[in-house]
Amino acid sequence: MFVLIWSALFVSVKGSIADTGLKLLLYCASAWGQQHCVGRYCVTLSERELTAEAGLCVVIPCSFTTADEFTPKHTIWYKCETSQTRCSDDEIIFHSNKNTDKKAQPGFEGRVSRLEPDVSQKNCSIIINDLKESDSGSYQLRVTGELNGKQDGLTFIQRVTVSVKGLNQKPTVMIPTLTEGQQATLTCTAPGLCSGSVPEITWTWRGAGGTESYITGNSTDFKTENLTAFTQRHISTFTFNPSAEHHDTSVTCNINFTGGESTEKTLTVNVNHKKEITISGVTTVKEGDVLNLTCSVESFPPSLIEWSKFGSDTNLHSYSGSARLVIENVKPEHSGQHICAVTYMNNTLKKDVSITVISACVKHCGSYSTVLPWIVAGVSLTLNAFCIIYIWFLWNSRKKVNLPQEERTYMSLQKVDVSSDYDVIAQHIN
Repeated sequence: MFVLIWSALFVSVKGSIADTGLKLLLYCASAWGQQHCVGRYCVTLSERELTAEAGLCVVIPCSFTTADEFTPKHTIWYKCETSQTRCSDDEIIFHSNKNTDKKAQPGFEGRVSRLEPDVSQKNCSIIINDLKESDSGSYQLRVTGELNGKQDGLTFIQRVTVSVKGLNQKPTVMIPTLTEGQQATLTCTAPGLCSGSVPEITWTWRGAGGTESYITGNSTDFKTENLTAFTQRHISTFTFNPSAEHHDTSVTCNINFTGGESTEKTLTVNVNHKKEITISGVTTVKEGDVLNLTCSVESFPPSLIEWSKFGSDTNLHSYSGSARLVIENVKPEHSGQHICAVTYMNNTLKKDVSITVISACVKHCGSYSTVLPWIVAGVSLTLNAFCIIYIWFLWNSRKKVNLPQEERTYMSLQKVDVSSDYDVIAQHIN
């Protein structure tokens, strides 16, 4: 039975069951150490220092043999300075006789137990629970009984040294695959397989902002599994409905042992989830410009995203949760329906967007149609003004050159020329 208990405790320290075979045999042989005898009375204790951690427990492996005429009745354990050849009664930490007036020290009372209650089996191994660093020291064994019908006993000089360090072991936290909307259970197992005080186990969340809070409104259960009479496993489970908000947050399992010792383990929570597909960018562009659209979706695990044009085989792939559709020097033929296909966990969802490309002709003609009426009006006004000025100039020039008829007749009458052409007229006047 002791081998089973010692093996279980060793496994709890090493944390592995798959390779315990030869390791356990070697470890146990080393722990038992060598046999030391005084006459026909022998004790087997560990030859080396036993190390343990505060808050947990330690097993001191021990066995003894006696002379045939000696009948063992009780075992007594002491803790004292190594300089003392024999520990005194006020340094008792365990006495198997509950009716004796020699009691264990108050600091050890209730923390020390025999692994084998039947002394006749000559197994003197003990387990010390709820360890403190002050438990470090030298431990000595005394066996009492009857020799030839008389009370007798023997204190073995051989001792075992125990060194208790600070608690370094972490709890074991198991997180199953979490999917949004599907109930899940997290499991936290306290380190050690001790039968001492039951530890307190609490769960806390730490969100993206760094704030820590205790988990409430969910189901938290605690149970203790008895593996043997002296080994127990303490387990806490937490059941909740994960959502996208829990993704990439931290969950911590904290263990508080008797005496103020505590340990914790923090893991990052990943929740399988997918949010809505979003498409960003300008969908109406001018010919020759750059078309730049982005299709994205927040999901875990990351989705595969494909861009395609309706009726075309051209695709753009991305595994990063977003995919860009970039077309340099866009042309009118790029107009039409473009499709973003998101593949998440073997399911494909699609979202389409309509792209409009304004052709260069429409661009320039549009500007001309706006300016042309003003150009025509300007030219028309200029021509009209020129014509009016020109006519006015011609009119003034004609007035200066063509005199009135009266002035021309008067000038003819005053002519002095007496040529034969004017003889008749001249004579008549006179």
